[in-house]
Amino acid sequence: MITRHGIREVFMCGSLALAATAGIYFLASRCGETWWLIEILPIIFFGWVLWFFRDPNRRTPTEPGLFISPADGRIADITPIGPDGRLGRPGVEIGVFMNVFSVHVNRMPCSAVIENIVHVPGTFMDVRDPQSYEKNESATLTLSYNHNGMTYPVIVRQIAGLVARRIVTAVRPGQRLERGERFGMIKFGSRLELYLPQELAAEICVAVGQKVSAGETVLAKVKE
Repeated sequence: MITRHGIREVFMCGSLALAATAGIYFLASRCGETWWLIEILPIIFFGWVLWFFRDPNRRTPTEPGLFISPADGRIADITPIGPDGRLGRPGVEIGVFMNVFSVHVNRMPCSAVIENIVHVPGTFMDVRDPQSYEKNESATLTLSYNHNGMTYPVIVRQIAGLVARRIVTAVRPGQRLERGERFGMIKFGSRLELYLPQELAAEICVAVGQKVSAGETVLAKVKE
């Protein structure tokens, strides 16, 4: 399945690949040569575009109190944060690095109401550079999560990268989404961050360097 956020790119690249293949074939026929190795390059590129915008179905865990990965990739860092951080209270930040080969559709880490979305323009530094976390273009989703009658803030942050130049956040404030639901994507490699208050991150279930899958891999558990 192809994500709806990639239909424009798939159509444009498909048209260009078709035109390029036809042009190369025409030139080859005029020269009396066989350029099949060159002719298939546009087709290979189009195949990569289709593969990049893939949106596979995922089996999201249903056990209560779980926070799942919002992105495919690898755990880049797990960092304790203080009361002066984005949450305004002690907690933990879990960063996921997505490369150009990852599925780029982003999913909800938990069932929650979207309280706020803030898009901040910025640079397009390599997200492996720590400075990029604050300087790059980003979209921050603040979620309202209910646990045992108490409401806690949870933050998901989409960060553009060196190649990624477009953040898609296809939701709106006031909307309630369930764990594992799609909420957007970042095109062509980037970083996702999940911020959890310490009350919700009683058990961290991943380690730095671990490969994770959006909608499936459990990042943290609430203490029941």
